[in-house]
Amino acid sequence: MTAATKHTPLVLSGMQPTGQLHLGNYLGALKNWVKLQERMPCLYCIVDMHAITVWQEPATLANATREVTAAYIAAGVDPERSALFNQSQVVEHAELAWVFNCVARLGWLDRMTQFKEKSGKHKERASVGLYTYPVLQAADILVYRATHVPVGEDQRQHLELARDIAQKFNNDYAVPDFFPLPEPVITGHGARIMSLRDGTKKMSKSDESDFSRINLTDDADAIAQKVRKARTDPQPLPETAESLAGRPEAENLVNIYAALADHTPATVVSEFAGAQFSVFKNALADLAVAKLTPIASEMRRLLSDKAEIDGILKRGAERASAIAKPVMAELRRIVGFVG
Repeated sequence: MTAATKHTPLVLSGMQPTGQLHLGNYLGALKNWVKLQERMPCLYCIVDMHAITVWQEPATLANATREVTAAYIAAGVDPERSALFNQSQVVEHAELAWVFNCVARLGWLDRMTQFKEKSGKHKERASVGLYTYPVLQAADILVYRATHVPVGEDQRQHLELARDIAQKFNNDYAVPDFFPLPEPVITGHGARIMSLRDGTKKMSKSDESDFSRINLTDDADAIAQKVRKARTDPQPLPETAESLAGRPEAENLVNIYAALADHTPATVVSEFAGAQFSVFKNALADLAVAKLTPIASEMRRLLSDKAEIDGILKRGAERASAIAKPVMAELRRIVGFVG
């Protein structure tokens, strides 16, 4: 039995409210979160504390938090079933992050590749929060003793750090089972959706070209236009999925179709084998419009009533706090805090 299975199964995941959510966020995360609700209890967070590791205009951050909340719900996350909240409303995240700052080691954080990528050549100008971001991420997970975390490749290293911190805390304080060692939840074909303009780069909110991504707020015309303008190569679709190797743009569009249709890439390739990409793109555009425009419509409906969204976040935070408070009360006793 692993350390995770000694605890009640629980999923924790979240996204930052920075930039517009796009197709990659939907296929790589949200679509899978909806399915996870059927398997075990879930907590879904909007990580607004992580967002301020780089400067955010306060009004923009507040609006983005509501927009991400609307996207979660429109994609199928049920706030009655899964607690849906923004991180800053549950103070135990920050409290546990401080304790974990005193457990984690500088050498561990020095190995985190995302800090090197995000800080660039001028890391001395980066915020301390950006450097310790993975420690707060560990606190996000472990304050609920979450056992499972859906992760993409870019976050796998951070989950390993969370496991290391949990193990060290358990060992240092002689409480072997206090924190679980959270397990990754491996997602399907939509886990890594690439740019529509460059099949070697991940689809990103920060890409300068809006044609590199399909935003969840795009209307039907915008979705269809972006699909039809997506970069491909002059060859037709091959006979097998393996033959897509070395054709990143073609492989990306096949993977997008597969994820939207809940098929395997092999199934998609067999259906369209030998077809020109002009034909395939038309089919993909129709599929994307059918799957994504209801999400955009529901987001617009939800965002028309900010009070409704704020109420959902408040109720979700109360449910999350009810889990986190007793964990932190016991941790304070273990650490030796008085009061």
